[in-house]
Amino acid sequence: MLKAYKFRLNPTAEQKTSINNQIGCCRFVYNWALEQKIKSYEQEGKSISRYDLNKMIPDLKKEHEWLKEANSQSLQAVTKNLETAFTKFFREKTGFPNFKSKKNPVQSFQIPQHYIVDFEKNIIKLPKMGEIKAVLHRTFEGKTKTATVSKTSTGKYFISILVDDGKEVPEKQKFTEQNTIGVDVGIKDFAVLSNGEKIDNPKYLKKSLKRLKVVSKQLSRKKKGSKNREKAKKRLAKIHEKVTNQRKDFQHKVSLKLISENQAIAFETLKVKNMVKNHCLAQAISDASWSSFIEKMEYKAEWYGKTILRIGQFEPSTKLCNVCGYHNKDITLKIREWVCPECKTFHDRDINAAINIKKFALQDQNLIVI
Repeated sequence: MLKAYKFRLNPTAEQKTSINNQIGCCRFVYNWALEQKIKSYEQEGKSISRYDLNKMIPDLKKEHEWLKEANSQSLQAVTKNLETAFTKFFREKTGFPNFKSKKNPVQSFQIPQHYIVDFEKNIIKLPKMGEIKAVLHRTFEGKTKTATVSKTSTGKYFISILVDDGKEVPEKQKFTEQNTIGVDVGIKDFAVLSNGEKIDNPKYLKKSLKRLKVVSKQLSRKKKGSKNREKAKKRLAKIHEKVTNQRKDFQHKVSLKLISENQAIAFETLKVKNMVKNHCLAQAISDASWSSFIEKMEYKAEWYGKTILRIGQFEPSTKLCNVCGYHNKDITLKIREWVCPECKTFHDRDINAAINIKKFALQDQNLIVI
């Protein structure tokens, strides 16, 4: 089973320069390879493979001597990533690959092999960079795969190591109606469970908006290209980074709790890209980050042998009475509570939706096991 472990790096000034140079080299090769692919298709009507691109890299190094400072395997990994991007474009329609910019908030490069992790000395030895101090806060066992070195917009350095621990993915555990729970994600409450429990939405972005506006105004007043502008940009990035870290920490805790307490978890399929087109709710939806939460649920369910169930996005989970099945067509977003005119049952809008999500998911015709 593959797992990724992320550690903080504390490079020296010289090592920072080396990492930045390697990032720049990989970015240059990626943009060059993308340009070659576009030209090949326009002129010959066919795409050039990554193997042909790799054969062209030595000549590119002769033309640009500074590329020799980078690890050769890292440069070859770039063409593999580009080919993966094109595969996703053709198969999953994820969008045509873009040229990389040094202004992107996160910059990174990959090291396929020949790196060493020493837990006793708290160092990681990287090709052409030597031993770099690292915060190895946890250990791992298994065969190391590709490592990814990244630099954040706040100037922090990290390394993410993919490890094959040799263990098989556990079999899915059997689940019943009693140990299955329905989850209705929302804005007012982050998640409402079919057992009546509500998980508050921390709204980290909303709480930081005042400070973000102040720092954004300070940044806009700074002269372009000045050191003060770079300092203001870093202050703004630190606030965004804090919000992101808070959100990730919250979602990890909630997802682990749900996975640990239930054998199966049912969700409603949401088209978040379409939902954020509503300008009144876009910021609140983005702050909740439902897609990121469900993604964490899915891979943790795989780790622990649990099951994620999904129902269709057009199922009337909110408008249907979970007791008698009455379909209330008059419910709008403003209505948070309602009474069923048929069975006179009082409904909390979100709890009723969570119960219906669980019911729909357990029906054979709607059951999708991930």
